[in-house]
Amino acid sequence: MFPILLIAADAPSAATPAIEHTIRTMTMEEKAKQLGSSAPALPKAGLPGYDYWSEGLHGLARNGIATVFPQAIGLAASWDAALVHQIGDVISTEARAKYNALPRGADRRRFAGLHLWSPNVNIFRDPRWGRGQETYGEDPYLTGTLGVAFVTGVQGPDVAHPKAIATPKHFAAHSGPEAGRNSFDVDVSPRDMAETYTPAFRMALTQGRALSTMCAYNALHGTPACASTALLTDRARGDWKFRGLIVSDCDAVGYITTFHNYRLDMPSAAAAALSAGTDLDCGPSYDALPVAVRDGLIPETSLDTSLRRVFASRAALGIAFGQRSPWDRIAPSENDSAAHRALALRAAEESLVLLTNQDRLPLKPGTRIAVIGPNADSLDVLEANYHGTAAAPVTPLEGIRARFGAERVRYAQGGVLAEGVPVPVPETALSANGAPGLRGEYFRGTDMAGAPVLRRQDRKIDFDWDRAPPAAGLAEDTYAVRWTGQLTPPAPGRYRLRLDVPRCFDCDGHDPARVWIDGKPLITDDGSDEHVEADIDFMDARARDIRIDYIHQSEDGGIGLRWVAPGAAQQAEALAATRDADVIVAFVGLSPTLEGEALRLDVPGFVGGDRTAIELPEPQRRMLAALSTTGKPLVVVYMTGSAIADPWSKQNADAVVNAWYPGQSGGTAIARMLAGDVNPGGRLPVTFYAATRDMPAYIDYSMKNRTYRFFTGAPLYPFGHGLSYTRFAYAPVSPAAVSIAAGEPLVTSVRVENAGNMSGDEVVQAYLVPTAAPEKGRTTPELQRQLVGFARVSLKPGERRTVRLTIDPRSLSLVEHDGTRAIVPGGYRLFVAGGQPGDAAGVWSDITITGARTVLPN
Repeated sequence: MFPILLIAADAPSAATPAIEHTIRTMTMEEKAKQLGSSAPALPKAGLPGYDYWSEGLHGLARNGIATVFPQAIGLAASWDAALVHQIGDVISTEARAKYNALPRGADRRRFAGLHLWSPNVNIFRDPRWGRGQETYGEDPYLTGTLGVAFVTGVQGPDVAHPKAIATPKHFAAHSGPEAGRNSFDVDVSPRDMAETYTPAFRMALTQGRALSTMCAYNALHGTPACASTALLTDRARGDWKFRGLIVSDCDAVGYITTFHNYRLDMPSAAAAALSAGTDLDCGPSYDALPVAVRDGLIPETSLDTSLRRVFASRAALGIAFGQRSPWDRIAPSENDSAAHRALALRAAEESLVLLTNQDRLPLKPGTRIAVIGPNADSLDVLEANYHGTAAAPVTPLEGIRARFGAERVRYAQGGVLAEGVPVPVPETALSANGAPGLRGEYFRGTDMAGAPVLRRQDRKIDFDWDRAPPAAGLAEDTYAVRWTGQLTPPAPGRYRLRLDVPRCFDCDGHDPARVWIDGKPLITDDGSDEHVEADIDFMDARARDIRIDYIHQSEDGGIGLRWVAPGAAQQAEALAATRDADVIVAFVGLSPTLEGEALRLDVPGFVGGDRTAIELPEPQRRMLAALSTTGKPLVVVYMTGSAIADPWSKQNADAVVNAWYPGQSGGTAIARMLAGDVNPGGRLPVTFYAATRDMPAYIDYSMKNRTYRFFTGAPLYPFGHGLSYTRFAYAPVSPAAVSIAAGEPLVTSVRVENAGNMSGDEVVQAYLVPTAAPEKGRTTPELQRQLVGFARVSLKPGERRTVRLTIDPRSLSLVEHDGTRAIVPGGYRLFVAGGQPGDAAGVWSDITITGARTVLPN
């Protein structure tokens, strides 16, 4: 079990006199500037410039090389709180390693600080939400438990001296739609709010002792979240006794006026947010606070109150007001260490979920494999969003070649992810000097003059170089690369080529890039993002000369050569690659180019970062159907951040695996799972529905018929589902009938045995099922069942273990229609197994709760 935090966040600090003196000597304009996330230096207080915006969702993000773990939804699939705690610990260690590499008094730019704006503990209520991948899934208890684990890992055992500061977000009821999120008004019932949308925040702030939290873009019943006194002051600071820092989502304070029209001008919007409890503004909107004070909209003392919290957070970190930190000893060499890389591999392995298996997996030694699919060899499906730069990422294709032998592996891309959406140009279409890939020349400066610092063969052009120059001897801010070689289309036809340069957020200018085909300019992007793609007709399938120039001179970092090729040509190429194979492994699913935060995308099935349909996109369905005609065994591997409706694969594939967005070691983990080196033990943290029509309207925030807790239909794969290469058997230990008094914890035990012949992990899950509605109208009759406990255990063949679960009184409570929470006397049933009732064989117990109803604070 991970350690608990020991010292109160609001304990007296030695820095308090210095903070008070600093506030007394500041002008109102200086105060306003220090309440913005990009705080300038304040020399009279000895404060260097400091940007509070840093990210650490599944690895230290956007600040160069760092260990990249599976995306948060993949971490949730591990159902391993101790693992998530370790990952949080590593993330803050790497943040400190980079922080300590600079002189103590140096300014810290964006993403280089120690205030980490993670984790995302919003509830993934609907699989169409593109940012659901950042969450721990659809269940409040699982989300809250993993959120506590992450927060305590990031902050360390002593909140008076945190290693870094965690920031659970986005408070509250934030889960799409991405298009219009800045003005969306959530209409949610008091019961749904208390039962679903706030419990994980409560756990993260009260049990995890998070030192910061972030308010959301959306409004609640007409009041923007960052201007909601009821949410920030009454609930968080009042009911939950939160004493930490509240930061706005980026530009959310400005949106109070520009999108929500809740206030008519920026001084009024800034005053509303600060009055409600938003201490720190991500953006420039708090620059209007001096006007707000002079206009009588807010007293200057309100600025002082927030400044105390903001400055106290820097003092607690030991980076201001004369304070030091025990974490100053962390060396820069601890970033992306061998131990951290090993943990990333373990996390990727634990996140894998085996959905179906007709005794096809694991594969036998010597198996000849056809690796097919648009996600088989792509970097973005490893790193997902909010990521660091992986030093040595391993794609599924690379992992399978390394594990099974390149001579036994054939590869074809097979098609695109969705209609009209470009994917990386595969190695099969690129060549130079008789080898796959293009010849790269890497230059100092931007004019490509003189001898290159490095010449190498790049298998494909698909790179993430965010704050991480591609070769030793190159500066982070200026370098240039030229690639030359041949592009060979698989067949004649019209192709669309595209250069993707990751666009940095709100920076001045972008990196220009250009493409020539047979010496003629095809793409001439000057950095404006207006000329990044072009169509070209190839009259035959001969090789064409290609040249690509990339000039790095902004805060962008990386480049990808992508295309949309004719579907028939790619399908024929895929079928040819299966000819000598014993098995086909098809990598399909989604990608961060399709689902994510406020994307500029509008194609069938996808809009603005969200999905309009949850079915596997049509081009991939066509590809799988064509592969099935070969008669070869077919293994389908999803790379995705969300649930996919794909009944065809469940019925026709020999095995189906969900690998999520698995991080830097994802390809190695998948290959080891296919080979049987590791036994998949992950479980679904979300429901996989059979079709889009099974779900309510996306914009409806009511939980009726949503998630496993309220869904009354038949899912494709249920929440908690996951298979293994071995078998587990359950036997009761606790009595079959138990009576407890209201307010007491429930302790239950089961004996779990590995009844197979391979070591494996079982996820023991406990679900409480109400059997009788007590007083009419006082409970939630729609509630089907509720996860109340879980534990991941490793067992050798034949090993038995007694697993003891202690279920706290709050998990035994129900929420009334007015949002109050009560432990209700009556009959319940408890089910303990490796999945939900109906999905796994397990142990039932009858539970009776006696005594007076106990109302619990929310």
